[in-house]
Amino acid sequence: MQRRQFLAGSAGLLTAALAPRFALANVPTPFTFDMVPPTGSREEFVKWGVSQRGEDPKFLGERFDRYGALVRNEDLWEDRNKHAFLLTPREEFVLKQNLGRAYDHAFLDIGYGVTISGPHIVGRMTSTIDVKKGEKVLEIGTGSGYQSAYLSHLTYNVYTIEIIKPLAERTRSIYDALIERGYNEFKGITSKNADGYYGWEEAAPFDKIIVTCGIDHIPPPLLQQLKPNGVMVIPVGPPGAQRVLKVVKNQAEDGTITVARSDIYGGRIVSFVPFTKLEGDVIKGTHNE
Repeated sequence: MQRRQFLAGSAGLLTAALAPRFALANVPTPFTFDMVPPTGSREEFVKWGVSQRGEDPKFLGERFDRYGALVRNEDLWEDRNKHAFLLTPREEFVLKQNLGRAYDHAFLDIGYGVTISGPHIVGRMTSTIDVKKGEKVLEIGTGSGYQSAYLSHLTYNVYTIEIIKPLAERTRSIYDALIERGYNEFKGITSKNADGYYGWEEAAPFDKIIVTCGIDHIPPPLLQQLKPNGVMVIPVGPPGAQRVLKVVKNQAEDGTITVARSDIYGGRIVSFVPFTKLEGDVIKGTHNE
C-alpha cells in the first residue's frame, strides 16, 4: 500500500491560509526512533530543539512547560511516550487564531465543527495503548493530525481515518508539507477519508486502536480488527458524557476471546465530538444506537 495519500491543490491552498509555518530551517537532524530530546531543563530542550529540529524557541518553551505538567499529572508514563510528546510540534496542527493557545490544557476549534484534543488527554490515551516500534496502529478521527503525528514518533505503521473530506484533505496536506521540510517520521502515516466505524479492513489486523470521537458502544468492526491481546482506547457513553475506556482483547491458550474494559480516568466524564456516520457521501447523524 502506498504510504502517503497525495491530495488536490485546493486543499494545499486552504492549508497555507490556516496552518503556521514557523520552522527556522528544514529539519537539521532527521528523526530516528532512538532520538532522545533533553528533559533536564527548559533551556537545554529549547537549545536542542532549535539546533536539531529547526523549531521556534517560543513554541519549544511552551511545549516543555506543558510536558512538565503532563508528567506531574501522570499523563505520560514511559520515556518513549515522553520523548514522542516533546518531538511533536503541536503548533503545526492548530489554526492560526489559536497559535497562542497551542499548548493550553484545552480542546481547540479546528473548523468543521470539531476540535483538537487537549495535550493531557492525548498523552494519557497514547500512554494507555503503549505503542511499540513496528506495531500497526489505527486512529479513528484524524482531525487536526496531531494524534497521528504523535504516534509516528512511536511506530512507523500509523493508519488514520477522517470522515470529513475537506478536513482529511487539509490534514494530509499538512503532513506532506511537513515531510517536505524534513519531518520524515510523518511518512509513516497513511490516511484516508472514510467512515471510521468500519475500520480499515484491508490494513487489519491492528496491534492498537485509538478512537478520538465519542460513541455509546464499541464498534464491532473495530473489535474484530484488533489483534488478539491488542489494546484499544475509546470514549464510550451518551452524547457529551463519555468515559474513556481501555479495551483489551484477550485470547486464552484454547483460542477463547474475552474483552476486558477499564476506565482510564476512574469514572471521570470527558466530552468528545460525536462519532458521525456516512450515508453515501453525506455525513448524517451518528453511530449511537
